[in-house]
Amino acid sequence: MYAFNYNSIHMPNLDTVLMIEKHIQENSGEHRRTALWKSLPRRPQYQTFRVTVEYLLHSGKIAEDSEGKLCWIWDPDFVREMLKKKHLIIR
Repeated sequence: MYAFNYNSIHMPNLDTVLMIEKHIQENSGEHRRTALWKSLPRRPQYQTFRVTVEYLLHSGKIAEDSEGKLCWIWDPDFVREMLKKKHLIIR
């Protein structure tokens, strides 16, 4: 994970995060970071894009494959089904 100096970067707003999430979902596994950034409908500053990607990686919504391509992995329906199982414990 990158070490960011949060005082000197632009933090993403919700619209930017949602735009990047949607674009990754629709193009899962097709782009590496720079190519994904260049293909966005509205391009934020690259620093802001990097912070958003790191957040999505850390939160478990996306993963990066061995080629560096970003893939959407978040499946809320699966999580809901798992939460219904009484033998599983949430920690």
